[in-house]
Amino acid sequence: MASEADVLHAINPLYSLSGLVVGMLVGFTGVGGGALMTPLLVLLFGIHPSAAVGTDLLYAGLTKISGSAVHGYNGAIDWKVVRRLALGSAPAATLTLIALSVLGQGSNVASHVITTTLGFALLMTAVTLLFRKWLIGHYGAMLERASERRIAAMTTGLGVILGVLVTLSSVGAGAIGVTALLMLYPKMPTVRLVGSDIAHAVPLTLIAGTGHWWIGSVNFPLLFSLLIGSIPGIMIGSHFAARVPDRVLRPLLAGTLALIGVRMAF
Repeated sequence: MASEADVLHAINPLYSLSGLVVGMLVGFTGVGGGALMTPLLVLLFGIHPSAAVGTDLLYAGLTKISGSAVHGYNGAIDWKVVRRLALGSAPAATLTLIALSVLGQGSNVASHVITTTLGFALLMTAVTLLFRKWLIGHYGAMLERASERRIAAMTTGLGVILGVLVTLSSVGAGAIGVTALLMLYPKMPTVRLVGSDIAHAVPLTLIAGTGHWWIGSVNFPLLFSLLIGSIPGIMIGSHFAARVPDRVLRPLLAGTLALIGVRMAF
C-alpha cells in the first residue's frame, strides 16, 4: 500500500498548474475540459494520446457526477432525452473500446486514430463556438417541424456520434452535444438541455474512462495531479465568469482550438 510520501511524490506541480488554468477556462467559457486538457497533455507534456484521453475521461466522469446531481435536484434534466442519447452512445462507446483494445492502446495505429479524431473534434468544437447562434436558428427552425419519432431517432444517432467521439478523443459531450440538442429541441429550455447533456455525459465518460482503464490507458498520478488544480480552477472561473466579455473570450478560444485541431488532425 502506497504511503503518504509516495502519494505526495507522485503529484506533479506542472500538471496541477495546468489543471488550474484549464479549470478556470472551463469556468469562464463552459467548454468541456477535454477540448482544452487533452491536447495540452499531448502537445505540451508529451503524454501518449491514449493515456491523455483515458485519464481525462475518468476525470470528467468523476467531476460531472456532482453537476448532474445538482441539475437533477433542480429538476433540470429531461430523462427521456438522456435515455435516447444513451441508447446510441453506450453501445458505440463499448464497440469503440473493443476496437482500441484490438489495435493495442499503445500502438502507432491507435495513436494516429486518436490524434486525428481529437483534431477533428476540436475543429467541430471551434465551429460550434463561433456559429452556435446561426446553427441553432437555422437548423432549429427546420427540425421544429419534424415528427417526434424522427427527433428520437436523430437523438439516438447523435448519441452514437458522441459515443465514438468521446471515447476516442474525450471531446464532444460539451459544446458539440449541447449545440446539437438545442437544434433538435428548440422549444426546450436551455438549462434543461444543458442538464440533460451533463447527465448523459456521466455514464458515457465513466463507461469510456473505465474501458480505457481496463486496457491500461489511465495514468492515476496524472489524474490526481489534475484534480488538485482543476477543482479550485473551475470554482474561480465560475465565480468570475460574468466579468469576462464573452464576445472576446469565445472567438479567441475557438481560434485556439481550431489551430490545435488542424495541428493534430493533419
